Amino acid sequence: MVDAELVVNDYLQKGKKVLAEGAQGSLLDVDFGSYPFVTSSNTTSAGACSGLGIAPQQIGEVIGIMKAYCTRVGGGPFPTEQENEMGELLRRKGQEFGAVSGRPRRTGWLDLPALKYAMMLNGVTQLVITKADVLAGIDKLLVCTHYEEGDYLPYDHTGTPVYKEFEGWQDEQEENLWAYVRFIEAALGVPVKYLSVGPDRKQTIFLN
Repeated sequence: MVDAELVVNDYLQKGKKVLAEGAQGSLLDVDFGSYPFVTSSNTTSAGACSGLGIAPQQIGEVIGIMKAYCTRVGGGPFPTEQENEMGELLRRKGQEFGAVSGRPRRTGWLDLPALKYAMMLNGVTQLVITKADVLAGIDKLLVCTHYEEGDYLPYDHTGTPVYKEFEGWQDEQEENLWAYVRFIEAALGVPVKYLSVGPDRKQTIFLN
């Protein structure tokens, strides 16, 4: 047993690096998530302060990890959900089932307003895009750029998506994948530093 807050702060004072991993998605945050479909804790980067006992100014980089498409477990609003063959394809290819319960996750297209909201809450400074390989082989991809009701995620986290269409790709060598990544990067205003194109560690591409 140790006093974790003392140990972590001692590391920081000595100039060591401490990596804290968030437990769940930002939209499950007890204060800023899609209430009442939330968890019982703070899942944003601010939770690192209350959870680890560190001051806000101690946080340096905030690495936002996102899938190349959207998923959700359980009930709650999901504007871009695909309750159709495409949703089932994403679920099957992405193996979107609960690690413990085996419960199928809901799946849908990427939602930029929701991402922007999550990034605002967390102060994200760099991005990691995972599961780009799941979208490989799909001819046409859609990304929600905004809602008919406005450009931002509404207070009730619902809206009517307006989509932009992208050409699909077969592998990571194709320009269509990089056009997809560059669009996300430009729309969110934060650099994508890592791109995962498969489950193996060696299938992570490091970007400038």
